[in-house]
Amino acid sequence: MSSDDSTQSRIESAIVAASPFFDFVLSVGERISRIAEPVDYEYYPVRDEDEDQEERSTD
Repeated sequence: MSSDDSTQSRIESAIVAASPFFDFVLSVGERISRIAEPVDYEYYPVRDEDEDQEERSTD
């Protein structure tokens, strides 16, 4: 086992161990965002490429 493999293993283990903390931070941020601005006026839904092609073909 080389040092690169052991370093990679340690980093992957740290990410796995920290993932619940990261999930918690993201969920808290989402809650705060929803409380601060319940309606996001700058949100533009993603358009599907199939819908774009259908609209162009009907024009």
